Amino acid sequence: VPWLRHLEPGAFPGPWETARRAYEVIVRGQPLLGHSVFMHTAVSLLRWGIGFALAAVLGILAGTALGRIPLLHRACMPLIYVLQLIPGLAWIPVTILLFGLGDGSTIFMITMAAFPPMVINVVAGMRTTPAAYLAVARMVGANRRTVFWQVLVPASIPHLLSGMRVALGNSWRVVVAAEMVVGAGTGLGYSIIQSRWTLDYAGAFVCIAVIAVIGLLTEHLLIVRIEQRTLQRWGGMA
Repeated sequence: VPWLRHLEPGAFPGPWETARRAYEVIVRGQPLLGHSVFMHTAVSLLRWGIGFALAAVLGILAGTALGRIPLLHRACMPLIYVLQLIPGLAWIPVTILLFGLGDGSTIFMITMAAFPPMVINVVAGMRTTPAAYLAVARMVGANRRTVFWQVLVPASIPHLLSGMRVALGNSWRVVVAAEMVVGAGTGLGYSIIQSRWTLDYAGAFVCIAVIAVIGLLTEHLLIVRIEQRTLQRWGGMA
């Protein structure tokens, strides 16, 4: 982009420079900060997967408890809403004190970014289940376990999917940002922030493109397919 070159002459990469750098690191396997771009991507995905899995499990368990126990809901939901308002990067001082620099800090920040939306949406699903569903289940003699698995869980699935979509987006943004601050020498975020020292701005643009592609693939190949299968399985209940 010629009109941007006044920012730093000769340094700002255009589309051609970025495409050539992408060819070098993706097709020819040229190292990026000592590792292949596939290695950086795999490390970021692993951190993201672990952090999101922890948030999903803890969020579903906590959301179920808060949604079904009124006393817990009144006592704990204000804290969940407060956590929802805290930006992911605001946890940096806390996470460094707890885990130091490295994967533990990154995973903690990912979990904290994904946990609140999971809880909030699961609670909403549990508490907004139509009363008619519960009444019909009780009329046919269903016990509490049956009501939970056959009524509450299917009715909560749309909310759960919404929470998953928000949590995935939040956590993906946080993993990249966290790697810029507490990275341990690998990851897409680390590669982007280090480009300022190596002057490999085209490489940074390649990493940004990889981040965008992963986000799009996650949305269209994972979330959309889960929603479609959910509708096929549960129909009107979901």
